[in-house]
Amino acid sequence: MSATIAEPPPKILEEGPAARPLRAFWRLTRVWLTAPDRRDARLLIAGLVVLTILQVGLQIRFNLWNRDFFNALESRDGSAFRYQILLFLGLAGLSMSVAVYQLYVKQLIQLRWREWLTTSLLADWMSDGRQYQLEMTETGADNPDQRIAEDARVATELAVEFATGLLNSALMLTSFVGILWTLSGALHLSLLGNEFEVPGYMVWAALLYAMMGTALTWLVGRPMVRLNIARTTAEADFRFGLTRGRESGEGIALIRGEADERRGLTGLFGSVATAVQNLMRSQRNLMWLTSAYGALAMIFPTVVASPAYFAGAITLGGLMQIGAAFGQVQASLNWFVDNFPRIAEWRSATTRLAAFRAVIEELDALAADPEQPTIGVTEGGDEMLAFKGLEVAFANGTTVIADASAEIHAGERVLIQGESGTGKSTLFRAIGGLWPWGAGEIVTPPRETMMFMPQRPYLPLGTLLGALAYPGAPDSVTEEDARAALARVGLEAFGDRLGDEDRWDRVLSLGEQQRLAFARLLLRKPRWIFMDEATAALDEKNQDAMMQLVLDDLPEAALVSIGHRPGLEAFHTRTLKLVRAEGGARLSRPRRAMASPKVQARALPSWRRPATPKPAAPKR
Repeated sequence: MSATIAEPPPKILEEGPAARPLRAFWRLTRVWLTAPDRRDARLLIAGLVVLTILQVGLQIRFNLWNRDFFNALESRDGSAFRYQILLFLGLAGLSMSVAVYQLYVKQLIQLRWREWLTTSLLADWMSDGRQYQLEMTETGADNPDQRIAEDARVATELAVEFATGLLNSALMLTSFVGILWTLSGALHLSLLGNEFEVPGYMVWAALLYAMMGTALTWLVGRPMVRLNIARTTAEADFRFGLTRGRESGEGIALIRGEADERRGLTGLFGSVATAVQNLMRSQRNLMWLTSAYGALAMIFPTVVASPAYFAGAITLGGLMQIGAAFGQVQASLNWFVDNFPRIAEWRSATTRLAAFRAVIEELDALAADPEQPTIGVTEGGDEMLAFKGLEVAFANGTTVIADASAEIHAGERVLIQGESGTGKSTLFRAIGGLWPWGAGEIVTPPRETMMFMPQRPYLPLGTLLGALAYPGAPDSVTEEDARAALARVGLEAFGDRLGDEDRWDRVLSLGEQQRLAFARLLLRKPRWIFMDEATAALDEKNQDAMMQLVLDDLPEAALVSIGHRPGLEAFHTRTLKLVRAEGGARLSRPRRAMASPKVQARALPSWRRPATPKPAAPKR
């Protein structure tokens, strides 16, 4: 039997949902606005709309004030001038209040949206082993931490900014187009002896000016979306390299690998510098355009309206009002020009988020599709673990274990051995539901009865008590029980540090971390124990002591182990071997472990231990 693995799309950024980031992001937006946990999102959005409308109304009133103020100056009317000053102070105070609350409500929407999106992305990523599966596949969704922390922030914050800006621009355009149309009047032209007029010519001038600027901005700035994606990816890779160097500091120092590490990090930063330089060139080209465009905009309306002023058709106040109204119309029409660099940044963030969601959906579809040849993991009773025609493959489709069938019953202690590369650890991941690639079926005990112990235990950030109780809450274990468990595994020196917060994965050596995992085992008391080289960092004496603890304290528990250390067979009742073969390793027929009678008896649960013969009664 050969498993055909369904691989993710090789160009996830160019195909599927990720190629339509705007549509994918809009789908996320709709989900947020209709989700039960949206909190007060709709109310906040309604409040932001009302405040934006108020601000536009105040801008209209400022435009009228602008006319009256300059007319008072032109007529040298002191009382009218003083009235306009007082009116300005009142309008300015009201505008300031509206602007402050508009900003606060906008930021609150950004926070609420980001909070919901981050929670949703974490739920998709950190569930059913997806965080592990993403690392095992080349799906174009690298650096998920960057996507969840940074891209989600940029996508939500800029989306709210853009929505507010577009609403404000639409309202300002609607309001000031009428004012500009009325104020500008008609332009009388003569062409080839024909007289005709253009009504509201300032509106047409503003529209033509904005259309030219928008078209040129799109042509010049279009590469910025792709360049922003390249820069974000390079920055994420560089940050990952720095984090990896920090986490692996001891290993690098011991082998004197600093020079090579510096070369690697310098190379990663070189990619960052190249990406930034490419983006800078694109921004420079766009800056030439936008600077010229903005400079011309300062005098364009005055120059266009000046003939009417010199002809005495409008007053100085009218000329200033036309200029202000033209500026508002132009600003509304130029929204795309002014925001294009940020649009490119937002587009790159939404593209990366869409790619991330697409990969998660791809993995979910792979697991849910009954037609896909994936490993089926189902929960049965707590009396047996069974492999039925199991085939385990790598993510690229290469078979590593072929056609394995076996049963392990409750209370058995089975040691799985085999050469390096025969898929022992991959088999454990498949049992844990982390490895879907392959075919066949695994029937497991209920998940709550199982505990996995990898070679390097995971110790969460926080207190030592929290590390012992993990994945339960710290208060699920009493300090008395925790100290007793630490003493049983030889870590009694840490009994007084249960409440200390530290990086325990650095404070403790790997051997101490493995003993801490055994303390965690004693506290949880699972019925099924799965160990993957869980004693590899211990000397033989400590290994025997830890394994004996399992036999003494959990005599009824089933134990399935991977290990190469001498002496492990004595703590197991039988051995399964993965034998390398063409087309994938085969699971050999089980054989009994060569354990001493004493250990063998203690290794069995009480109901399976051989009865101790009673001494013969003395003869009379």
